[in-house]
Amino acid sequence: MSSGSDVIEVANLTFSYPKSGRQALCGMDFTVGRGEIFGFLGPSGAGKSTTQKLLIGLLRGHGGQALVWGRDPVDWGPDYYQRIGVSFELPNHYLKLTGAENLRFFASLYEGRTLDPRNLLDAVGLADAANVRVGRYSKGMQMRLTFARSLLNEPELLFLDEPTSGMDPVNARTVKDMILDLKARGRTVFLTTHDMATAEELCDRVAFVVDGRIVALDTPAELKIARSQRLVRVQYRGPEGVLTTTEFPLDGLADDPAFHAVLRRHHVETIHSREASLNDVFVDLTGRNLA
Repeated sequence: MSSGSDVIEVANLTFSYPKSGRQALCGMDFTVGRGEIFGFLGPSGAGKSTTQKLLIGLLRGHGGQALVWGRDPVDWGPDYYQRIGVSFELPNHYLKLTGAENLRFFASLYEGRTLDPRNLLDAVGLADAANVRVGRYSKGMQMRLTFARSLLNEPELLFLDEPTSGMDPVNARTVKDMILDLKARGRTVFLTTHDMATAEELCDRVAFVVDGRIVALDTPAELKIARSQRLVRVQYRGPEGVLTTTEFPLDGLADDPAFHAVLRRHHVETIHSREASLNDVFVDLTGRNLA
């Protein structure tokens, strides 16, 4: 349901590529609120990038409704790109220019104030490579440069496509923290990914997309709880120190004498609820993996 605070409103969205024998999008419905990180999850070919391109204004000819700030992206005109930032999955830079030269060039395309390229490069860990030609950058370095470029105009709305692809854990953590900081400052993020861990860590809500349709949409926690087993697994040291595993029903656990006996008589190593992972939920709903 849309509200006055919704940045993106999509209703019965359809799209077919020319000469394609099938619809790429088949009646999608969702909204994205201001200050929300909204995750769009699904395997390759599910329709994630098509939806993103329609919302960015790179594709035309859709059916249904796709509005950003109450207007179709195509109807906004050039002003639209002064307000949004985009980080594509495949880096697209001028390879003969340095990282700093790339950011200065793209900053010159905006009408208003832009952030200092040197500060952005430092924020994403590229300060030492600021004067290195981008053609010598690794995939992860180019992805960080792409992300930095998307922030130049201090956008109100960010479209991020696999923003941590190709990055080592340390640099991926840096980018994730920057995304969370953007949310804390009221920015809206539309995150397209097939990485469940990234989505679970960052997103307020996620939509599972398969074959051009949204098959589930909720918070990561609610999606997992709805399909979790109501069991508690306890690992403890049994006779002669052998590691033993026993499961107990979660309902009535406080009054379960067998559970209490384990806690009193044995050295407990771990206690875990049988919570489903986000990937478990996806497989359960679709019968498919994200790979």
